[in-house]
Amino acid sequence: MNALLKNLTALLAVTTLWLAPAQATETFSDPNKLIEVVADKTFSRIKADQPLIQQDLEHLRTIVIEELLPYVDSRYAAATIVGRSVDIRANQEAFNEFVSAFEQYMIGSYAGALTYYKEQKVMIEPSRAIGNNLITTVRTRVIDPGKPDIVIDFKLRRPRNAETWLVIDMIAEGISLLDSKRAELSNLIRQQGLERVTVMLREKAKDPVKIPEAEPAGTAE
Repeated sequence: MNALLKNLTALLAVTTLWLAPAQATETFSDPNKLIEVVADKTFSRIKADQPLIQQDLEHLRTIVIEELLPYVDSRYAAATIVGRSVDIRANQEAFNEFVSAFEQYMIGSYAGALTYYKEQKVMIEPSRAIGNNLITTVRTRVIDPGKPDIVIDFKLRRPRNAETWLVIDMIAEGISLLDSKRAELSNLIRQQGLERVTVMLREKAKDPVKIPEAEPAGTAE
């Protein structure tokens, strides 16, 4: 994945992944509308708060917490990452601590990713039939003048008996961020235990918000 794709992937990730409390502040029976509203509110907030951001990048954490967190199913994503490495039911307290630490870690990571925002346009494609499905996908395109469009698929889940959809994953150019995080953390959980990984994430969450370093020209994975 080249630097441009990484940067825009990170930018769109902040509108979605892994960071929500238990209930959204608004309910959305239409998953497309959820993506549209959250993206618009987040990017409008960044534009309006530029004076505060220029003074202190830590203000981006506030934007992430207030504009993004309510619309993502973090517990579902965390459970997916843990997988079968830990019996969640038998270790409920440890899992709750992991979810909290993971959220705080991602808040800082995505606050840094928000520094990439340069008023790119996000187009949402027409919705697909949902029916009684509990999981659906919303396709978007990131449009940056003079550069190729980037396709971003948001995967959303409607918990049983819930009134709203919540985001559980983002797939950028075929790469699932949830799968990537699961590959990164599940091995550590198996090797070191859930508690140690929780401590590690809490320490990482203390790092100050900063602009991510650019890759050298011509670098690609």
